[in-house]
Amino acid sequence: MSSPCPICGKPVVLTFRPFCSKRCADVDLQRWLSDRYVVPGTDEDEENPPSTDVARE
Repeated sequence: MSSPCPICGKPVVLTFRPFCSKRCADVDLQRWLSDRYVVPGTDEDEENPPSTDVARE
């Protein structure tokens, strides 16, 4: 048994999985683009760690 659409709760349609329609998929996308949803991160960026070089005057 699949979970209901996370936006409206209706049954999921395979074409738009995990949503029930294109509208709900677009609502979810808009929430990501408007920063309503945020993935928490760490203080340090693993891809671009801070430099360990110390600037000397």
